[in-house]
Amino acid sequence: MGKGITNAIEKIRGIGVHQIVGSLDAFGMRFGIVVSRFNDELTNELCRSACHCLETNGAKRETIDVVRVPGAYEIPGVASKMAASGNYSALIVLGVVVEGETQHAQMIIDSTGQSILDISCRHNVPIINEIVGVRTWAQAEARCLGGENTRGWYAAEAAIETARVYQQLG
Repeated sequence: MGKGITNAIEKIRGIGVHQIVGSLDAFGMRFGIVVSRFNDELTNELCRSACHCLETNGAKRETIDVVRVPGAYEIPGVASKMAASGNYSALIVLGVVVEGETQHAQMIIDSTGQSILDISCRHNVPIINEIVGVRTWAQAEARCLGGENTRGWYAAEAAIETARVYQQLG
């Protein structure tokens, strides 16, 4: 169980209520990852760290499907098809939108975020959204490079834990 999960349980232990808590055990689960090719020097690292985290926590390499799309705006359509298939315990979507590179960066972040949430609720599949929206390239690098400290690693942990919660809820 991850440090954050353990800390949260410890804080509320003893209050006398039934708790449903996920775990970081990815064994037997199937994951889909949709990755934007735009800003690929960063999105490749997000994907690499997400896959490494999934494998570190028990997922088999052959149970992880990675789908590449041109940019962040194409992610929701592909995620919708994957969620509708019923083949995945959880999905992870990864992209990087740097404000200075497009005048419509905020529109991309807002529309993809709402679409991904809608898809997750409609298909009853957790979708962890790590389309990283930042103002500068340095901010993007800080969030995308660095192994276990990246938003990719975080997304994979969140996918595992949330999928386990979904399982418990039935």
